[in-house]
Amino acid sequence: MGGSGMGEAVVRLAVDARGVAEVTLNRPARGNAYDGELLGALAARLEALGRRADVRAVVIRGAGKHFQAGADLDWLARMADAPPGEAYAASMATTRTMATLNEFPIPTIAVVQGACFGGGCGLVCSVDVALATPAAIFGLTEVRVGVAPTPIAAQMVQAMGLRQARRYALTGERFDAAEALRIGLVHEVVAAERLEARLGEILDAILLSAPGAIRATKRLILAANRFLLDEATMAQLAAESRRQRASAEGHEGLAAFREKRRPVW
Repeated sequence: MGGSGMGEAVVRLAVDARGVAEVTLNRPARGNAYDGELLGALAARLEALGRRADVRAVVIRGAGKHFQAGADLDWLARMADAPPGEAYAASMATTRTMATLNEFPIPTIAVVQGACFGGGCGLVCSVDVALATPAAIFGLTEVRVGVAPTPIAAQMVQAMGLRQARRYALTGERFDAAEALRIGLVHEVVAAERLEARLGEILDAILLSAPGAIRATKRLILAANRFLLDEATMAQLAAESRRQRASAEGHEGLAAFREKRRPVW
């Protein structure tokens, strides 16, 4: 499966004169669902931005109708049948990219419209500020297709608290923007016509603050609350993700989705 089509990058990047970087997930025909190519491109963009002293904030968007619809299920199905080493590497790529975003030294803002499922919620949980339109729809839907949201498990609890993460990760229920606001997944729900203006106000607030102080504050908040993932924990999360995806349930759930039928469980 290709990326965005027409030779475009699957993750677009633009940086303005103020040092505001816009990172746009760019697979609109697939709801910006991530595969190995998109994960690699996002990780590379973040790594490059993290080294730039002139970047003051990062805005993450999804091209087209939806923010991010989670993992590309065709890619997941291929990884379910891949050799263990390749399958583990795919799970680690997801785990590490989410951790990198969560621990990114520069302020990050997600602007959410349309569908935000699975790993899309992981992205929202991993940013510093999340804005959503009233029509946005959310869901931690991995269990519906027989896989587990382990690569985003830590960030889910950090963002929503254990109580809400347990509910929505176990039920796979979809919920609206008002509920996302209530449980702490997003910070504000903003009318679509007002969204860019509100984003501008938040960026203005960030740009009034000292960049070094912001970096130190973010690092210390995460470290003091033990919210930094070490290599051993990431390896455990990636291994569990690979194991469930390769299980009988994982195969059945992904097959049922492709065949548009109810899974047998």
